[in-house]
Amino acid sequence: MNSLFRAALNVQKRLQDNKWPFCFIGGVALQYWGEPRLTRDVDLAIFTGFGGEEKVIDNLLSFYSSRIPQPREFALSRRILLLQDNDGIPLDISLGGLPFEQRCVERSIDAQFVVGVTLRICSLEDLIVLKAFADRLRDWADLEGIILRQKQIDWNQVFTEIKPLCDLKEAPEIPKKLSDLRSRNS
Repeated sequence: MNSLFRAALNVQKRLQDNKWPFCFIGGVALQYWGEPRLTRDVDLAIFTGFGGEEKVIDNLLSFYSSRIPQPREFALSRRILLLQDNDGIPLDISLGGLPFEQRCVERSIDAQFVVGVTLRICSLEDLIVLKAFADRLRDWADLEGIILRQKQIDWNQVFTEIKPLCDLKEAPEIPKKLSDLRSRNS
C-alpha cells in the first residue's frame, strides 16, 4: 500500500473514531471518479458547521503536525487546517459549514481502491462541483477526464449545486464554462 493511501486510511480511522462526518475530496476522489494522476496530498472535508471547528482543530493538532505557523488561528479564519502525517504526507482538511458542504458529506460513498483500501469519498457530482468551483487549469483538465470516463452524471444536481456557490463567489462564468465542457465531451 502506498504512503498516500496509508495516510488517508489513518486519518479516516481517526475521524470515524470521533464520529465526525467527513469525506475525501480532491486527488483521492479523482483517483476513483476520473483519470488517475499523481497526487501528493490528501484533501478531505469535515462538516463542523459553524461553531464546531475548535474541537476538531484541537483534536487533529494533538495528533498531526502543522505545516504552517499558528495553524489554529489560520484554520479558524480560513476554514482549512494544513497538517501532515508522520510520513510527511500533506493533509488539507476543509472545515465545512455551508449547506452544500453538509450535503456533500451526506452523499459520500465508500469506495474500494485496492484490496484493503476503502475510503469515504465525495460523490461524482460533488467532485464535479468542487473542481469547477476551484476553477484552476488543473481542475478543468481533471473535469474533462471525469466527463469522458463517467457516463452517468446527474447534471441537474451538478448545476443546482454550483449556481448558488458561484453566485456567492461572484463567478457566474463558471457554470457556463462547465456547460461548454460538458457539450464538448458528451
